[in-house]
Amino acid sequence: MKRILVTGAAGQIGSELVPALRKIYGADSVLATDLRTDLEKTCGGGPTATLDCSDGRLLAELVERHRADTIYHLAALLSAVAERRPQDAWRINMGCLVTVLEVAREKGCAVFHPSSIGAFGPTTPRDRTPQDTIQRPTSMYGVTKVAGELLCDYYHRRFGVDARGVRLPGIISNVSPPGGGTTDYAVDIYYQAVARGRYTCYLKPGTFLDMIYMPDALRAAVEVMEADPKRLRHRNAFNVAAMSFAPEDIAAAIRKRLPDFHMDHDVDPVRQAIADSWPRSMDDSAAREEWGWKPQYDLDSMTEDMLRVLSERKRRGELAAG
Repeated sequence: MKRILVTGAAGQIGSELVPALRKIYGADSVLATDLRTDLEKTCGGGPTATLDCSDGRLLAELVERHRADTIYHLAALLSAVAERRPQDAWRINMGCLVTVLEVAREKGCAVFHPSSIGAFGPTTPRDRTPQDTIQRPTSMYGVTKVAGELLCDYYHRRFGVDARGVRLPGIISNVSPPGGGTTDYAVDIYYQAVARGRYTCYLKPGTFLDMIYMPDALRAAVEVMEADPKRLRHRNAFNVAAMSFAPEDIAAAIRKRLPDFHMDHDVDPVRQAIADSWPRSMDDSAAREEWGWKPQYDLDSMTEDMLRVLSERKRRGELAAG
């Protein structure tokens, strides 16, 4: 049975991955860590610790104390925030990853590190983006993701660290609010549809992007780490895909269930430029062939579930109109 340490546990993925991991491996087997000191609120029901994951000494101590054999490293600045704070993005996204990989090398841990569609750039084929292709991103977030992919591959080849990961598309969640990413419109639109009945989108119509529902993203993170290493030719940065749509498609899916919903546009040039450099759809055949990846949700089934859950949260007074 795995013993796991999670960095960035209070973030968009971590706040939902920690409970999922605890359900699989047992509550006491998963140590949730983050800079935030209120982890009991977001990651209660198991051990927690405050951690700046650039602190290698403290990270090593926590790995030893918890007897961790696997690190899920999720701490990072997301795309839009990283573009406003590029130096911080390099320091956090790359500096912390180096620290985690070094501790993993010293302590014999496996590492999960998520990459992103942000690792691709405007010269990448945008439709059915191949697993192995030119990347050349034009955002600082993308630069750190490509560098992170290469660094994980290096630590595996050079030091034998079992580093694995997936390239995640935009993640849509009914638990975690938007967190500063370019694809966050596809989260906020559901919240605003339920809370206010209308939404102003910062991307223009026709902006197709790959997306994934959080339950599928969590399964991908678990399944790639459980995969037989003998089957993994790529091992790291697997494309995973579930659905691709433009803002008007998600609005139409919502209107099937909420006919009075209205969406307009106020384009943010920074996020639009980032979106225009990313794939419209990814080829995830390598993940399907090497470890059996298969998404369970499409746009309609995700929309049905999102609106159901958020409507229940609104009735309980947990969803305020913004």
